[in-house]
Amino acid sequence: MDKDRKRQIARNYKERKASPGVYAIRCTATGDIWIAPSRNLDSQQNGIWFTLRLGTHPNKALQAVWNAHGEASFAYEVVEQIENEDLTPYLLDALLKERIAHWRTELGAGLAVG
Repeated sequence: MDKDRKRQIARNYKERKASPGVYAIRCTATGDIWIAPSRNLDSQQNGIWFTLRLGTHPNKALQAVWNAHGEASFAYEVVEQIENEDLTPYLLDALLKERIAHWRTELGAGLAVG
């Protein structure tokens, strides 16, 4: 790969837009659902799966179900993506909190910290 191509790839990576929203983690073995916010839905699953594989996820209930049933029993799902073009960080945080409450009620879910 030539230098110009590498630079273009790096530039594209740096310029990509984050996609904030709300995601769900579902355990197909138990039917449990956890809801949480994300400032970047596209990369959130990697971080969650990493901490769960290490056994260090901050939500102990989620970690216990993961340990009992394994990675194959889990699914990551984007439940709502927020268009944040004109939102300040404060307004985005407030909106995410509101949407988390909505989805927790709607799906009967727990809160997945992190």
